[in-house]
Order: sequence, then structure tokens, then C-alpha cells
Amino acid sequence: MSDAASSSDTALLQTPLHALHAELGARIVPFAGYALPVQYPQGLMAEHRHTREAASLFDVSHMGQLKLIGPEAAAAFETLMPVDVLGLGVDKQRYGLLLNESAGIMDDLMFVNRGDHLFVIVNGACKAADIAHMQARIGERCQIVPMPERALLALQGPKAVDALQRHVPGVEKLVFMTGGAFTWNGADLYITRSGYTGEDGFEISVPGDRAEALARALLAEPEVKPAGLGARNSLRLEAGLCLYGNDLDQATTPVEAGLNWAMQKVRRTGGERAGGFPGADILLAQLDGKLPIERKRVGLIAQERIPVREHVKIENMDGQTVGEVTSGLLGPTIDSPIAMAYVKVDYAALGTELYAMVRGKPVPVTVSAMPFVPTRYYRG
Repeated sequence: MSDAASSSDTALLQTPLHALHAELGARIVPFAGYALPVQYPQGLMAEHRHTREAASLFDVSHMGQLKLIGPEAAAAFETLMPVDVLGLGVDKQRYGLLLNESAGIMDDLMFVNRGDHLFVIVNGACKAADIAHMQARIGERCQIVPMPERALLALQGPKAVDALQRHVPGVEKLVFMTGGAFTWNGADLYITRSGYTGEDGFEISVPGDRAEALARALLAEPEVKPAGLGARNSLRLEAGLCLYGNDLDQATTPVEAGLNWAMQKVRRTGGERAGGFPGADILLAQLDGKLPIERKRVGLIAQERIPVREHVKIENMDGQTVGEVTSGLLGPTIDSPIAMAYVKVDYAALGTELYAMVRGKPVPVTVSAMPFVPTRYYRG
């Protein structure tokens, strides 16, 4: 994320809410090829806290939305990921990982079984490469349809359900990682009860030409205020959620990233549909403990009030470099500097004491459990 606003938005794509962001006084920055709000006049800390206490509206229309259509869509998609696609129920959502031949993570994504097709949401900076990868690998088995005409809004926080159900009755019946088709003033919506903050909330796929009207209607609710990329980042880090490009990349495997939970038994060694995805031999050997990993993603809490940011080196008590921070900031809710880092496995145990080298100063940090702030997803 850039801290500097672009001198001109002409080279950047704009979301359907661009005019609204300007009207609300947002500071706009380049992100994933788009001009997006990093924060509004109330500031990152206020936006973060409001999300934890009430509800915030985020414009996440830079994300890629696409459909996979055809009778072989689920089976085909499953050949790209170590994830159970065929066993996913209708209107159920799942987290997925596109892998390369070295079991490195090309992107992380969300997908929903909508019955007659799969609805997939990929990261904005990766969507062109993801679509090309899918076309090359499975384009002959199913139809891959990008949906650039649709916007994506995220309404997040414990009071998100109160605000949204006034406009879209029935959303309160959804539980975490499920979705449903709804209408709002004649516009077709697809809403999932999910998000990227650790709070209860919803992601709303809406036609681009109706997105501003829906956003204005939600912002008119007393619980709801706008929030930008800065708060989105601090919220997800407190929730222990990875950011692609920081905490995940093509040189990192799911096991190194601690994402074993995302790979269902049916796709693992001994499972009914084990393997069959790029990098399967490497990943399954890591999962089985036959191929040891050298590093692991961990959470860190600093023992001094000094933010520990990405690219900061991690040293052991003997001054040897044993890792590097991939995300870090002062957590507004936990009120302490927190970070994610990859460290050598010998230093990954909870409670291990290390040092983060911040501008040459050793800042004591402790390997800590994630999430840093308990998640509050609504499971019914």
C-alpha cells in the first residue's frame, strides 16, 4: 500500500464509488491498479474502532469476481487447489489456494457453490494472472466468466446485521461462510456472511451501476460509517488473516503459512481425491512430515511500544537472523505492536523470545498465538 496519493488518477482504475469517496473526503491512494480510499477524515484509528463496535462500509470493488460455469466446473477447479470443491454444499463458501508447481501460493481466494455455477472472488492485484491461469488449465472443461460489471461492498462489524437487514430482509438468517441471492430495489445481490476483519459482517456483490445507491443507503443507517484500506489492514492483522503479497506469495507453501486447516482430508494422503493439484507431491510430503519445512509463519507481540513493520529482520538471542516480518503495526484494539513473520521452525514455538531489529535497535518480541483479537463470526 502506498502512503502517497497519486497526483493523477488517470492511470488508475476507478470503482463505481469513486465519486462518493471524494464527496466523503477520503484520501485516495493507488492500490492494486485502482484509486482507493486509504482513510476518511475521521482517521484510521477511529475507523478501526468503529468497525469493532458498530459497523463500517468498505469498498472492495477492486477484487476480482468471476463465475465458473458447466457440469465439470467443480471437478476442474479442484485440479487447481488442495481444497474440497466437489463436496461443498449449495450456498456454502470456502477458502481456497491456487498453487504453482512448487506448491507456492499464486493467490488465496473465496468461492461459493451457487448450484448452477461457482462464484469466485480473487485478490485484485492477482485477478488478471488468476483468470489467465484458469483459462490455460481448465478453460476447456468449464466456462470462465469475469464479472467486471459488478462491484463488491463489505459491511463489517457487530451491528452490520442490524443495518443490512433493514434494506435486505433475510440476511440475518445467514451464518458464517454461507451466502444467498437477494434483491434490493430491483437490483440482484449475492451476499455472503464473511469478511476480512474478524468481525461478523457481509460481503455484497452488486451491479456496478447500483453500487453507489446501495452504499449511500447503508451509510445513512446510524450504525454505519465508511472505512478505508488502512483500517481494513489493521483489522485483518489483529484477526491473524494473511495479506497476499505480504504474508503469502509464490515462494511460500500453505504449510509454511500455517494454512493446514484450509486443506480438507479428502484431498490429503489417503483421502478419496488426494493430490491431483499443482505441487501436490511437495505439499502432501510437507503435510505428512516427510519433507520438513524450514520456516513458519508466526504471530509476534512487541514488548516495547515500538511498531514492528514489514521487512524488519528477526534475530535470536545470539544476534543471528532467524526470520523477517511480513506485516506489522500498532494494533488499535490490542493496543500493542503486533506482527506476522516467517521464522526458522526452531524459533516458532509459542512464547519464544526474539528481537526485531527496528532501525538498528533490538526490540524484544514474543511469539504469540493468533488471532491477536478473538474473532466474532456469527455461526448461529
